[in-house]
Amino acid sequence: MVDYDIKDINLAKKGKLRTEWAEMQMPVLRRIRERFSSEKPLKGIRVSACLHVTTETAVLMETLKAGGAEVALCASNPLSTQDDVAASLVRYLGIPTFSIKGEDRKTYYRHIGLALKARPQITMDDGADLVSTIHRSKRRLLNDIIGGTEETTTGVIRLRAMAENAILGYPIIAVNDAYTKYLFDNRYGTGQSTIDGILRATNRLMAGSRVVIAGYGWCGKGVAMRAKGMGANVIITEVNPLRALEAVMDGFTVMPVRETSAIGDIFITVTGNINAIEKSHFPLMKDGAIICNSGHFNVEIAINDLRKMAKKVRKISEFIEEFTLRNGRRIYLLGEGRLINLSAAEGHPSAVMDMSFANQSLSVEYLVRKGKSLKKAVYPVPSEIDNEIAALKLSSMGIRIDTLTPAQKKYLTTWQMGT
Repeated sequence: MVDYDIKDINLAKKGKLRTEWAEMQMPVLRRIRERFSSEKPLKGIRVSACLHVTTETAVLMETLKAGGAEVALCASNPLSTQDDVAASLVRYLGIPTFSIKGEDRKTYYRHIGLALKARPQITMDDGADLVSTIHRSKRRLLNDIIGGTEETTTGVIRLRAMAENAILGYPIIAVNDAYTKYLFDNRYGTGQSTIDGILRATNRLMAGSRVVIAGYGWCGKGVAMRAKGMGANVIITEVNPLRALEAVMDGFTVMPVRETSAIGDIFITVTGNINAIEKSHFPLMKDGAIICNSGHFNVEIAINDLRKMAKKVRKISEFIEEFTLRNGRRIYLLGEGRLINLSAAEGHPSAVMDMSFANQSLSVEYLVRKGKSLKKAVYPVPSEIDNEIAALKLSSMGIRIDTLTPAQKKYLTTWQMGT
């Protein structure tokens, strides 16, 4: 019997069909799975994964299992679970899954605890809640753990802080920092799926709207690119002068958040930090302003302050909450301030998650081979893995590239040759 806690096992068939649809756009992961099936590089390895439970994650879980891993899965965000996928993982793959869309905080952490009952040798995280739980309350598990992977910027920030303070108990590979992850997943995936979530939740016209984007990292760049492409007037807010300068050079207006408050129609936070939109900004916003978040945690908007400031709160639809302030203006919060691309839509397109989860699979394989020799630190994805994934993706697209000639290789390794 497989242990699980999901919404409804009867949703499994729907989840299986949707997973098959996603898998069609994931050729790199399919190729890795073919090799894993024959070589079994993860045989007997216990993996606890805390990830968004989506169709793409199901393809990753199947890949790990094909490699011989024993996997347990929980959600990395209370609103990111696709309940039909969770059911299909239990019924068709026999993977212990603990994940229900809309679960409260208590259930969320109970599910993390259930996933950790597997006594993992490898952890897979998206936001570092699994790792922080181990270090806070389940330190006895550290003796068995070889290493772990981290999927997202927010998690990498937390893990680096742990490493710098000599708290991190085992090596972690920062999958987020692989070129084949952040240049594509963060930029093109977040860009498209964030706009998708906003439109599904609101059906508002982007063209002509003033869209304020807090943060111009790779995710912010992607959202700005897609909003601009739909005709929005995009305004960027930043604290990093280099990123702000880059936004200016990319053709966007840059100004402080406070100055945008009175003119923005739609506000999107992608900073990875707390209170990108804070208490003092809300009274300045125009009637009907929409605020949402595409960063990992629901801390980028000061939601508790907004709730206290409102004289009236009501639910407009599944993903829209209306806050009427004392000045009579109405502010609309989307998706409870959680990841709008997953709370109101289906997350990143499969084609980009293909590369992200290929990084996860190969990084797990690398840790099984090399993890015991690594220090307790945060490591980049090895360059050979990054290059292999890029080559596999190009090959799957039918694209060929040049290779260096012997003379070119020699030129790149010598200092004598000049003009």
